[in-house]
Amino acid sequence: MRKKSTRVSRAVRKAVGTYQEDQDMLIQALLDLQSAFGWLSEEVLTELSEQLDVPLARIYQIASYYKAFSLHPKGRHIVKVCMGTACQVRGSPQLLNVTQSMLDMKPGETSPDMQFSLETVNCLGCCAMGPVVAVDGVYHSKPSTSDLREAFEAGRRGKR
Repeated sequence: MRKKSTRVSRAVRKAVGTYQEDQDMLIQALLDLQSAFGWLSEEVLTELSEQLDVPLARIYQIASYYKAFSLHPKGRHIVKVCMGTACQVRGSPQLLNVTQSMLDMKPGETSPDMQFSLETVNCLGCCAMGPVVAVDGVYHSKPSTSDLREAFEAGRRGKR
């Protein structure tokens, strides 16, 4: 039998309690836990299953369906490259190639030092600015290689 983490147990209890143990608020509780931990570990999901009395398979089904949830650790800094139509026609595939090369990773990966996670998204909602890269929610319109380098270095130095 695995030892339970008190931190995880408390965080899940708080998330469950916020919604009065209402199983219909499972997605919201998952969002709160994702925010608290940065991802949803097996331990978090198991604890949520036990505290809400919801089958673990059901929780995994929801957590793996929605893109907002991650079942794997994320880097400290999230880099999103827009691959929507407007950005694509303005050069986002090339921008993605440059970003992959600079970070030495592919979309869906996290750097070994846990500093960066690279994602592609279908739209960032700012089509007129395309192509766009978002680093920790800060949008960079038509970034040059030096703009990207500066944004990534700022992340490495701990600045957002």
